Amino acid sequence: MIDVDALVERWQSTALAPWASLLPEQLAAGLSRERYGDIPRWQAALESLPAIEADRVSLDSARVGVATAHSLTDPTRATLEQGLRGLHPWRKGPFELFGLHIDTEWRSDWKWDRLAPHIADLDGRRVLDVGCGNGYHCWRMRGAGAAEVIGIDPTPLFVFQFAALQRYIRDPRVSVLPVGIEAVPKRLRAFDSVFSMGVLYHRRSPMEHLQTLRDCLRPGGQLVLETLVITGDETRCLVPRGRYSRMGNVWFIPSSAMLLVWLAKLGWKNPRLVNESVTGTDEQRATDWMTFHSLAEFLDPADSSRTVEGYPAPRRAILLAEAP
Repeated sequence: MIDVDALVERWQSTALAPWASLLPEQLAAGLSRERYGDIPRWQAALESLPAIEADRVSLDSARVGVATAHSLTDPTRATLEQGLRGLHPWRKGPFELFGLHIDTEWRSDWKWDRLAPHIADLDGRRVLDVGCGNGYHCWRMRGAGAAEVIGIDPTPLFVFQFAALQRYIRDPRVSVLPVGIEAVPKRLRAFDSVFSMGVLYHRRSPMEHLQTLRDCLRPGGQLVLETLVITGDETRCLVPRGRYSRMGNVWFIPSSAMLLVWLAKLGWKNPRLVNESVTGTDEQRATDWMTFHSLAEFLDPADSSRTVEGYPAPRRAILLAEAP
């Protein structure tokens, strides 16, 4: 599913060489059948996907995907859909494979549209996407000209979803690996751009996470940080007593002003806020491809400005900074 040998060979002569030697063992652990009992089922779904040649690949439009000049037969389309549905739930997207629309929980294209006008030109850059999910934004980064995009996410289902897409897109310069940020060698300083989107509030030590991201970047490389925030000045930070929006692993939700202070304190250059917006139920919602509860069920039914726990409803910010 992941061509480890090809990655190791390509990385050996680059700044990623220190990571290359660790990669085989990391990938084996990240896709361990002993640890993840659903892997055989996901593997079967992946292997059931029909062989279809794509005539066109779209990485620079809202619906990442592929198309063919010929219509699929009904049996082929049914087999394609059944295999992809075997990898439910689909959270990041949307995608379109040969006319089959995967309507994901998140309209991740909206997030891309908010950040794309502000970030550094990705043309020719080596990019790391931390907590990438199934790789939707990795494909958009490649479509924007990145020379290589490496996504990391420790959830193996997302890696299988990426593999299903890669089966048809076939771009060796985009990879999604079943590892967390801890797998990246310390002080690698190998990337031109690092994206951390929807990760910071899941970290028990957000300052440590920001420092780790800095150490992944070459001097002058750009951080793109997207995370939950609250309103207020640089003294404001929410630490939920229990769950936040039904999520149990939310630790710190600072104001954007406080985040700017954190970045400056850690030595980041030119930290700046480029977007802040409230997340709506049209951007995150249950669909036919993600049938579990979503944002509508996480908000107070009598007051959509509050979560079911009584906290401010999800608000997200995008910040940029450069590594010293």
